[in-house]
Amino acid sequence: MLTIYGCYRSRATRPLWLLKETGTPFRHIPVIQAYRLADPVAADAPLNTASEAFLAINPQGQIPVMDDDGFLLTESMAITLYLARRYGGDLGALDGMEDSLSLQWALFAATSIEAPALVISYAYAQNRATTPEGAAEIAKAAEQLRRPLARLDGFLANRTWLVGNRFTATDICVAECVRYASAHSALMAEFPNLSDWLARCQARPRFKAMWEARLAEPA
Repeated sequence: MLTIYGCYRSRATRPLWLLKETGTPFRHIPVIQAYRLADPVAADAPLNTASEAFLAINPQGQIPVMDDDGFLLTESMAITLYLARRYGGDLGALDGMEDSLSLQWALFAATSIEAPALVISYAYAQNRATTPEGAAEIAKAAEQLRRPLARLDGFLANRTWLVGNRFTATDICVAECVRYASAHSALMAEFPNLSDWLARCQARPRFKAMWEARLAEPA
């Protein structure tokens, strides 16, 4: 059976959102990050990324992990695109060109957007955005993001979605990276096409269902 290891408060949001869109039956095994536990190797510790049982599945100790009847994948974007191709119909790439575009945008988001966007996300989540140190981190990350966000904004000027004029797994992959920066409203205001696209993605009922599940998890 298709199994996803991970928690909603992680990059597992990407495949979990995709699976809510497809309605594909799957088993979800909660695995939390070891750094969130006082003693992740304690006998009564919940299954986490330092647990021997999980390390036997992914020796790198990272989530999410997908097991599709013995086929293992360990990177969230690869998992999401795979699931879309196998179970998602029009949510997946329909030909070689779409497949290449999907890979382009997913890799672009992972390499050009995710890291500085996470800096912004953490600063806001930890209530450091108004401190001198936090504001400096945000300003530096925002500057790093302006070029890639401008590229997306320009691409979306006359498009509703990223690939094939329809919502796809590519939008999920990229939107979940851009989301990390969305708390910085001043930055997002510089890119209205991108902001409108992100709002369209997050207005989808299956995104909302995924987000409700995320909020239900302990912080």
